[in-house]
Amino acid sequence: MTKRFRDCNLDQMFLLPPSFHKWLPDNHLAPFIADLMDVLNLAPFYAKHKGDGRGQSAYDPGMMIRLLLYGYAVGVSSSRRIERATHDDLAFRYLAANQHPDHASIAAFRREQMPLLAELFLQALRLCEKAGLVKLGNVAIDGTKILANASTRRSVPYEKLKEREKYWEKVIADLLAAAEQSDTQEDLCYGPGQQADPLPPDLADAQKRLEKIRQAKAQLEQEAQAELEELQRQAPPRKRGRPRKDAQTEGQAQPSQRAKKQAQRARKKAASPSRQHNFVDPDSRVMPDSRHKKSFVQAYNAQAAVDAHAQVIVAAEITQQTNDRQQLVPMTQAVKKNMGQDPDAILADTGYWIGECLRNPIFQNILVLVPPDSQRSGAGKPVSDKAPNTEEAQWMRDVLATANGQRRYGLRKTTVEPVFGQIKEWRDTRRFRLRGLELVSGEWKLICATHNLCKLHAHRYPKPKPQARIKRMKGGTEKQRGVQAAFCSHRRSPRRLSLHTGVFAPAD
Repeated sequence: MTKRFRDCNLDQMFLLPPSFHKWLPDNHLAPFIADLMDVLNLAPFYAKHKGDGRGQSAYDPGMMIRLLLYGYAVGVSSSRRIERATHDDLAFRYLAANQHPDHASIAAFRREQMPLLAELFLQALRLCEKAGLVKLGNVAIDGTKILANASTRRSVPYEKLKEREKYWEKVIADLLAAAEQSDTQEDLCYGPGQQADPLPPDLADAQKRLEKIRQAKAQLEQEAQAELEELQRQAPPRKRGRPRKDAQTEGQAQPSQRAKKQAQRARKKAASPSRQHNFVDPDSRVMPDSRHKKSFVQAYNAQAAVDAHAQVIVAAEITQQTNDRQQLVPMTQAVKKNMGQDPDAILADTGYWIGECLRNPIFQNILVLVPPDSQRSGAGKPVSDKAPNTEEAQWMRDVLATANGQRRYGLRKTTVEPVFGQIKEWRDTRRFRLRGLELVSGEWKLICATHNLCKLHAHRYPKPKPQARIKRMKGGTEKQRGVQAAFCSHRRSPRRLSLHTGVFAPAD
């Protein structure tokens, strides 16, 4: 008797049209994102597509948004890879409704609609808040370096720009002298007053290079001068002469040593800017890479504020600063603006420490936990001579030494670090696709929006906890083996039992 097999004939035709909804299981991420299109406000995307009905039909914005959201959620952000996935990947083919937009259309839609795509971050955050995934008890703030769509080899320092400017000025002068000599010889041969030849290609190319170098040089000078003016504007007015001993009590506090050093560096940069200019993405910066010592990358500083309850990102911003020193207040303001209320506690690492920031009125109802030292001693004293020894620093050390401070601050690593790991490692998002500060800021918010949607999907379709395997008893009496079997039957997790009954009740 022969074994029977199921029919798997590839030439079999469908008697009825197949349904897209039968292609993937209901708990898959792609149908979840497709269902979100009915919840999100996509009216601004359709408002831009107003025409007279002539010409070729455009791709539906909802379909393009589905592709981009799912692509960034699974780590496929390249427009060419998305186009290829609409042919090869069943999930992308489902979201595209069996259409195949070309990579140029996907890239153009993402670049043109990026301001609106960035607004989806707030809509995704509202959905997470309604689902109970945001509590605002402890919010951890941290930053990570994400590579720009440019290379450090195209970054040139200010001094090098001055050298290149002189070089190309000399090249243009030589070319002009050669052209003038050639014109003189042609006048002798053909007579004066003849039609002049067009600009030589070498001279035109040299002038373009010189113009770009001069623009980059002027941009660096303007940024350095603007930074100096901003510091001078924020600095309190000082009276001439030696300060009196009672000046501190009368409110005439002298600037700190740190403020003096900042002013000195700003004046030095205004005279000779130290920043490098990148000709591919001028808004990106050369930043130290923490993964490798003594390594520098062309990147942006991506900031994120993460709620400790379910690792939902509640604020996402992009900064050009190479460190996190000035980002504590702006990120707290972003959290308050997005959520409409203050979090109970803000957690950050040593890189955010600035004692003066604690006096900001925004922290009036917020517990701020930022260690002033890279390490803390049990006695509450700084472990290094270079550690700050101010009143705010000692107060922060005392707070972190308490049981409540240790318990809260212990949540920082387990809150924000896994989020960056999921974005950069699991979803392979280590480089931005777009260029320019505005577009990169929108792309970072789109990345964080897809992260929150993944958290919402995991909350809607929770995975059952694996049942603990208990080693079977070997030997013993029949009564002892029966008692162990009865004990194992009661070891089922409440989550797994609730899934059997069709009602989800999280485990304790």
